[in-house]
Formats: sequence, structure tokens, C-alpha cells
Amino acid sequence: MTGHTYPTAWAAVAGFVQHLGARAVFGLPGDDMALLGELERTDTPVVLCRDQRNAVFMATGYALAAGRPGVCVIGKGPALTNALTGVLEARSAAAPLLLIADGTRLDRLGTGAFQELDQLTAVRPYVKWAARADTPERLPALLEKAAALAVNGTPGPVYVELAEQLAESAVTRTGPWRPVAAQRPGPDPDALAATAAVLAAARRPLLLVGGGARHRNTGRRIERLAERLGAGIFSTASGRGAVAEDHPLYCGVSGLYAAPPVDALWREADLVVAVGSRLEETATFGWPDDAGSRLPVVQAVLGEDGLTTERPGQYVLGDAGRTVDGWTELLAGHRPESAWPERIRRVRAALDRRAAERARRAAKEAPAGTVPVSAVLTALDRAVPADRILVQENGLQDMWSYYFPHWTLGADGGSVVPSEQTPLGFGAAAAAGVRLAAPDGRPVVALAGDGAFHLFRSELPSLADAGVAVLYVVLDNGGYGWLQTNLDRVSGSTSRFAFTAERPTGTAGPAAAYGLGHRRVTEAGELAAALAAAWREVAAGTTSVVEVAVALTDTPPGMAGAAGDFPEREGAEPAGG
Repeated sequence: MTGHTYPTAWAAVAGFVQHLGARAVFGLPGDDMALLGELERTDTPVVLCRDQRNAVFMATGYALAAGRPGVCVIGKGPALTNALTGVLEARSAAAPLLLIADGTRLDRLGTGAFQELDQLTAVRPYVKWAARADTPERLPALLEKAAALAVNGTPGPVYVELAEQLAESAVTRTGPWRPVAAQRPGPDPDALAATAAVLAAARRPLLLVGGGARHRNTGRRIERLAERLGAGIFSTASGRGAVAEDHPLYCGVSGLYAAPPVDALWREADLVVAVGSRLEETATFGWPDDAGSRLPVVQAVLGEDGLTTERPGQYVLGDAGRTVDGWTELLAGHRPESAWPERIRRVRAALDRRAAERARRAAKEAPAGTVPVSAVLTALDRAVPADRILVQENGLQDMWSYYFPHWTLGADGGSVVPSEQTPLGFGAAAAAGVRLAAPDGRPVVALAGDGAFHLFRSELPSLADAGVAVLYVVLDNGGYGWLQTNLDRVSGSTSRFAFTAERPTGTAGPAAAYGLGHRRVTEAGELAAALAAAWREVAAGTTSVVEVAVALTDTPPGMAGAAGDFPEREGAEPAGG
């Protein structure tokens, strides 16, 4: 098919969405229902949300899981400003997202029209690119450019605005829609050779895998490079799922989540090889940072906007998979010193022992009427198939699952987490998008604190209407636990302010009203049966919520307490052998 004429602009948008191969569209359209009318003529699922922010979160989760653009459609004015938190998260997470919005008619601009806003100015700081179609002939080119920019270079959100008068305008494209697949440039050969020499000279290297390696580890190429280097493997939080965490060289999540004894490896390493990581603050938290002891880093990122030059070292620009393959080929015949891989294995063994002891201690210390979070993770691991995708928040108790090996992603597992922005409620909403993107119906589990889940709870009818089946495990400590622990640090127990309280969560009623599953667990002995029953409901196609009462004092391993943005760390322990 070459050219084609669509009766309206929204018909052209619907045709482009089909061209993208989108498995779903998310949104809360404005008063004009023209796009929904067009999509009704297709088999593309549409998730109609109650809140624009959640719609963008869902589309972002879809994009991260699918590796192709998520599509979100909203109205104008306050609809856009409501969506901006989601767009900020998509940009920080490097998620390819196409946000399409209504815009005031061209002949009404500047007249105080209903919901008029300079939307391009409002959205531009948050997106890679933004444009407005005022005439029908511009729309096809704008859609194609938006999709190309969303998936190429460092992926990210893009914005296309349709002036209202286009609703009645025919749109003609003169040729077929352009392909939307991302192009993966290879690294410069000279830069690849120079950095390979640095890798070969390292004696105690660590390999750090970031979110830019997502979907780029076919054939376990990253693990093969680690084996050739004898390097310990860490991931950033957003990089989880890119590598198999049951690999013997895998040591956990870096930075903030590198609890003793694995933090010792960062003090002993002589090189970090960062693949697909922008080296955000949480990923480098706790690294040696004195002027004379900064770890050198060889950084491999796709786009120059992902470069960090705060640390000594070199960099390669190019596709993560092709860069790793190039290094592996250039390092053929390289043999690592045996002492370092053996050191990594000893630390891994010590970490396993410490995790088991931490879980035993948590079980003994759990107050009556609460369940240790470590027990929740163990029971969840047993209840849900191994190829599940865990979608997380980043609060207090739900941070337990960031600490390896309390939660371990095997070769078949997946993970989607908030970016460095960590907007509350992202994981709960994103799980719906992840579920619709998941290939072959892979199970999706969302782990959230009660504060985050309650921000999302208004979308339960959206899940029911769309037939989206997600298992929600809600860790209920009575509110915003992270904020409460910070308040306790400042004011003690006598403050007249509070972020937590013992009160019913109120989720059972809404869940039942929309035909969703719901259970509340207050004893560890009830946990296995509750999760098993909930999983049966999800496997049959219905979202189910399991609320688990947990104690505010049940903090993750390595945390002595909250201290502002980051936790106060427990004292380092010897790695042992």
C-alpha cells in the first residue's frame, strides 16, 4: 500500500497506532471522542484511565517491557498538566512514549478559549521533542518523526498536539508509513579497541548493567563478557532483568542496595565497566569517592546525553549489545586472575548466609499481627511462576526486594522499577502496561506499599473494564512509612504530626465491587494460601490484591533507618570466607 486518505486526523492517528503494532493504547481523552470512535473499528485494546498521570505511567510500563513505543492519549489544558509527572518519569526512565493531546483551535488561540494553554511550552522541558499539527498535511510527518525520535538515540517521550479543527479534516499520506524499529549503531572501532585494552589490564573489575542494556542481552552476551573478564556482575535497579541473577558472578544491585558484605567489593575493585547506565546517584551511592580513590569507569552508552564525566575513565558510544560483543571478541584468549573470581564467590556465599540470618531475625522480631517482608518475598517466589515480571515501587518495606538475594530474578524473570525520580504510584500503575506488553501472557506481580497503592486505587475499575490481570501485593504499614521514619528521626515519638496510622485500608469494598480478588493477611501462616488463591484468580484473568500487614520497623538489610533521601547504612561487616 502506498498513499492513503483518512477521513479525519484522528483516523490517521488510529492508523498510525496500528502501524506501530501497539498492543494497547492508554489514556483519558478530552471531550472529543473521535479517536475512540476510530479505535472501535480496530482490535487494539484501549485502557481508559481515571487519571492522566496513571495513564502515562501505564504507557511507560508498557514501553519499558515491550521495548517499543507506548501510546497515551489525553485532552488539553489541565489534562496535560496532570500528565506531566508521568512524562517526567518516562524521560528519566528512557522509555519510548508517544503522548498525543488535543490543542486549542488555531483560530481561537489567545482568546481565552476553554482550557487554553501553551501546551508546547509546558511540555517541552520533559520530552525529547514536541510539535503541533495545525494543518492536516503536516500530521503524517509529525507522527513519523515523533516515533523515530522516541525509539532512537536514548529513548524517551515525545509529544504531538492536534489542533481541534483537524477533527473534521481529511489527512492524506503520500506513501507508506515509515518503519519504526530502533536503529542500533555500532561503536567506533578505535574507541572499542582503546577501552578493550583498559578492560584487559584490570585485575579486579566489576561489570555494572543499567537499564540501557534492557532487551540487549540476547544469548547472554553480557554474562559471557563477565566470565571472560572474571568480573563481578552488578545491576542498577532499572537494569534488573537484563542479566540472570542466578549466575555465579552476580552480586546484586549496586550503590544504595549494595549492603554488606558485597559493598567490600566496591572498595577493592580497580575498574567498573558500566553498560547502559548513566551512573545515577542511587547507582553510585557508597562508591569510594575520595579524590584519590575514585573508581575509574569505562562507560558504554547509546547516546552522548547519557555520558557521565564526573569520574575518571573512558567511554564508548553505541548499542550496548554490539559494544559487549566487540569487547568479547577483542578479549579472546584473555584469562582473568583467579584470585578475584574466587573472592567474588566467597562474598556471594557470605551474602547468602547473611540474608538467611536476616530473614530468621526478622521472623523473630515481627510484632504480632504483622508478617516479615522477607517471608512475603519467599512465599511470593513459591506462588508465582519463575517467568514473572516484578513491577516495584520504591518506598520503605517494598525496598526489601531490591536487596539481592532476598528477591532473585532467574534467567526467565523480569523487572520494571521506577527511575531516579521515583514518583509515588508509578509501579502500581505501570504494572497494567507491563501486563499488556508481556509476551506470551507472562505473569506480572506488582509489589507496592499501601501509600503508593492508595494513590492508584481509583484505577481498579480501569483494570476490570480492560480485563487486565495483575497480582498486587500491598505491604501495609499504615501509610507513608519512609516519611514517618524520617519524622521519627527528627521529632521522636512525640510529634503532633503523623504519616502512618492503624486504620482499615478500605480496598476490599472497591475490589469486590468490580469483581476483583482481595485478601488481607496478618499472620505469616496465612500467607502461602492467600497468595496461591490470588494467583489462581490472576491466572484465570482477574486482577487480585493481597494486602499484607507489615511493621514499620521491618527495614531492609543494610539499613539502620531513613535519613532524608537515602537510608542510613548499618556498619559494614567483614565479607568472610
